[in-house]
Amino acid sequence: MSMILFACVVRVRDGLPLSASTDFHLNKDFLECRKRLKALSLILAQYPDRGTATGRGFSIHFHSSGDIACMGICSSSYPTVMAFCFLEELHWKFSASYDTTSTSLATRPYAFLEFDNVIQKVKYHFNYTSCSQMKNNLEKIQEDLKFHPPVLLKLEDTELMNGMINGHIEVHVGSGKKLNYTHQEIMQPVTPLGILSLVLNIMCGALNLIRGVHLAEYSFQEDHEGVGNVIAFLLSFLACIFQCCLFLFHSSAKKMKAFVLIFSICLCNIYLYGLRNIWQILFHIGVASLSSYQILTRQLMEKQSDFGV
Repeated sequence: MSMILFACVVRVRDGLPLSASTDFHLNKDFLECRKRLKALSLILAQYPDRGTATGRGFSIHFHSSGDIACMGICSSSYPTVMAFCFLEELHWKFSASYDTTSTSLATRPYAFLEFDNVIQKVKYHFNYTSCSQMKNNLEKIQEDLKFHPPVLLKLEDTELMNGMINGHIEVHVGSGKKLNYTHQEIMQPVTPLGILSLVLNIMCGALNLIRGVHLAEYSFQEDHEGVGNVIAFLLSFLACIFQCCLFLFHSSAKKMKAFVLIFSICLCNIYLYGLRNIWQILFHIGVASLSSYQILTRQLMEKQSDFGV
């Protein structure tokens, strides 16, 4: 029977599944198609807003807009225009229910579990409604597809699965051109506390740089003994910058680097006692400690589970 079998909503930038329909299909080819869909969701940012991949009697369609994409698996005989009409309807309903902030801050798979019921209802509606009953919507989508046709993909089974294991994915586009993508390590989303620590750290770094530059102008002209203070300010500035980089990007030996940076900041601020009062020193050390905590607690995204509910 020609129908939509599975649908889900994912985040484009990292493929995090936000919501999905409940399905009970145990067909081997369908389960393989689900694996393809999961792999494709990880690299959606590389493609235009619409695409289709076919194989094993099924079709995978996706429609993305902003940082949200709707994906679906249909039987190969299901009309393409109907599939994209379904995905567009799903995207509209999800966007109307959740704002971009809530979706961008989601950290766990299927964070919007309550939307599963909406997917089920829309899927049922499209599976049991004839084309003639949705004539107006279909004509609009058909016209749009004529001028902006979906990119056609062909995902090689063995190469794709090997690519997922090795962090390397090879995708064959409809024209036959092979595109190679390397799956990058993705950090967990930044929390509000993480943003606060980042802002405070940048502020402390800026204060250190300003005071260091001003002191340098004076020291090199009149007081050559103040060079040590200039170095302490500039080292604190560099340590703050490196803390920001360590927080934002994944790095090996993170614990060791975080310890060296906070130790440097503490040492420099103690050395600057006299130019800074005790409260200023405690503030700078406190910000550095908060940043170190955020660096150590922000980990790589865990490997996502398969698209099942």
